[in-house]
Amino acid sequence: MGLFTLPEARAELARLRPVLDEIVTVRADLVELSAALTPGGAPSPLGGLPERKAAEARLNELMTTVQETGAELKGVAPLLVDFPATLDDIPVLLCWLEGDADITWYHRADLGFAGRRPLPPSARVN
Repeated sequence: MGLFTLPEARAELARLRPVLDEIVTVRADLVELSAALTPGGAPSPLGGLPERKAAEARLNELMTTVQETGAELKGVAPLLVDFPATLDDIPVLLCWLEGDADITWYHRADLGFAGRRPLPPSARVN
């Protein structure tokens, strides 16, 4: 897909918030259900194997929804979403991490999360 401007990435993030919130919930349910299914695991009020399989399927659907926007889902625990962009004509990924209120970070596409930096106030994001 194409590149995001900073306003476009922020608008897409706002549109995706319900999906991202559901990913967090389903992720937690999946962990609980998986723990309940291990030998000696405490039973879960969420159910058993059928509910775990349903949660797994739903998580896959939600992740696909994110990917279809052109954003890149890089992780689910913690949730990490990147938006391809350019910053002063350099390819970057605008980076949102679970718990961030807004997109205020980026990293060069070739450096990954370890190269994450705050967006400079005067940056030109296209």
